[in-house]
Amino acid sequence: MTNQIAIALLLLIAAAFAVDHVWLDGHLPLMAARAMDRLIEYLSFWR
Repeated sequence: MTNQIAIALLLLIAAAFAVDHVWLDGHLPLMAARAMDRLIEYLSFWR
């Protein structure tokens, strides 16, 4: 991954969180954390 791609991804993710905070009541971080928790639980089952 080049620096340009990393910076573009960072800006895209930051913009998504900013839009969520301003217009969508800020539930995106919680939703992302719950999805990550479910994924980790699913993957640990297959270990």
